[in-house]
Amino acid sequence: MTAWQCIGCGRIEGPQPCIGVCQDRKVDFIYASDHDRVLAELVLVRSRVEVLAAIVRQLAHTTPRGGEWERTYRALQVRARRMLATLATGER
Repeated sequence: MTAWQCIGCGRIEGPQPCIGVCQDRKVDFIYASDHDRVLAELVLVRSRVEVLAAIVRQLAHTTPRGGEWERTYRALQVRARRMLATLATGER
């Protein structure tokens, strides 16, 4: 919803005693329920990013011992698959 708000007295499209310094500016408003819904989605996305960043950090900082690269790779695959399954169920 777009409305006008006075930068002087704070009036928003309604009667309010003016203190003599009114100047209207266009402002945008949203419903609180829409804000809450988007905020909840943001929290979910941030938690998913944290989960995925953890596996990327592990991959970036893991150096397999000599001759153990395949075992390390398989272990990282298992962990990544578990994380993806957790994300698919909506858990953290």
